[in-house]
Amino acid sequence: MNRLDSLYRPSLALLTDLYQLTMAHGYWKLGKHQQRAVFNLLFRKLPFDGGFAIACGLSDVIEYLQSFRFNEEAILYLATLVGNDNQPLFDPEFLLDLSELEFTCAIDAMPEGTLVFGNEPMLRITGPIWQCQLLETPLLTLMNFPTLIATKAARMCIAAEGQPVIEFGLRRAQGIDGAMTASRAAYIGGSEATSNVLAGQMHGIPVKGTHAHSWVMSFPGEFESFASYAAAMPNNCVFLVDTYNTLEGVRNAANVGLQLKELGHQMIGIRLDSGDLAYLSIEARKILEEAGLVDAKILASNDLDEHIITSLKQQGAKIDIWCVGTQLVTGGNQAALGGVYKLSAIRNAADDAWDYRLKLSEHAAKISIPGILQVRRYSRNGLLIADAIYDEPGNIPASPIIVDPADLTRRMQIGADANFEDLLVPVFRAGKLVYSIPPLPSVRQHAQEQVAALHPTIKRFVNPHEYPVGLETHLNELRTKLIVEARGVDPGGLVNL
Repeated sequence: MNRLDSLYRPSLALLTDLYQLTMAHGYWKLGKHQQRAVFNLLFRKLPFDGGFAIACGLSDVIEYLQSFRFNEEAILYLATLVGNDNQPLFDPEFLLDLSELEFTCAIDAMPEGTLVFGNEPMLRITGPIWQCQLLETPLLTLMNFPTLIATKAARMCIAAEGQPVIEFGLRRAQGIDGAMTASRAAYIGGSEATSNVLAGQMHGIPVKGTHAHSWVMSFPGEFESFASYAAAMPNNCVFLVDTYNTLEGVRNAANVGLQLKELGHQMIGIRLDSGDLAYLSIEARKILEEAGLVDAKILASNDLDEHIITSLKQQGAKIDIWCVGTQLVTGGNQAALGGVYKLSAIRNAADDAWDYRLKLSEHAAKISIPGILQVRRYSRNGLLIADAIYDEPGNIPASPIIVDPADLTRRMQIGADANFEDLLVPVFRAGKLVYSIPPLPSVRQHAQEQVAALHPTIKRFVNPHEYPVGLETHLNELRTKLIVEARGVDPGGLVNL
């Protein structure tokens, strides 16, 4: 049994918006539900005003699709829905076909942990249009949030400059699924451990934690509380020192740490959870070193994010381990990733050729990209240099020119000497899994290698340099042609009003 099945009831097919089902019903009634189509899942704007994102969520997508079916309970519920005339919303024959529906799509995806940028498809879905349509909402749900959190974790790890980051967000997460998803995504993004024991069990993520203020408050005095914890858990001693007076708490912890040392154990360290973390960490380090506890670590928590971590380091804080919670598992000031799911091609029933489609908008950034899209990433000397979005059935030159889809005057030619790889890899073919899911530590390592291959200016938090992503010239010309046709521009350049 996979993770989703173990956490939820056997069928998650109804984890969708109603309009996906009404569109599927419409396709069915018109007899075009088996017409093949291509959809792309992507976002337009990078989260956190940052320079990159990390694709995450494919593992859950795979589990979801392997169990995709409308069971009897789901069909019975759909049969109860009515329209505004109080008549059944769905034809009984449609519901019968829905109950017998088997997933047969092809899915191509960026492996988890891969860097992703605006307008690049993380998933490409090809198959009968009603199936593709039914997958829109769940696939966005399964990709948007973990991608957001993996990206946030990577940013915090960049700020920590190689020091450990531990995810402590279970109590502040948006519900059980939010917590479980966030713990896994944060680990992929670079956090070294979690406080979430269930995530540790299910994913093999290291778990960390010792005691809270309530432990200290349950004893007559702070020293007694630390000594009692050390007696009970001598191999897990990180003392929370700010219940009463922080620096006095550090002294009490140091005294207990010396007692542990005499007994052949070692105090891991102390945790600061309030106050001026820069000043307190500097003074705490002095106390610990004066006591001879030079190996004791100073952990810090208290609503940390990448900007606060950066500031504390600039202030000379003597913090060794960063414990991040709310700002990590919720995405902080970025409530959601703006993922979208767009139709880009549909099979012409008359000649079996692909007709490319695009969505127009008054906002240029929202005009979609037509085609059967692939992303080619170029690198040189271990550093990433640019990404080209291209139409996979077409040919891409050895030295392509890429065009910024938001500014056609911005162009870049990529040298033929650059190394490259195509990022979308086969995951499902005809509904069957053809992809080997890598173990979680390998996904995490892949993400770290990807981030390390970015130029430092792209990783900064304020006004990051923009990583070059563009449409290969032929795709850009095709898109422009379709925009002109859709807007009714005549050969003389006048719009037909």
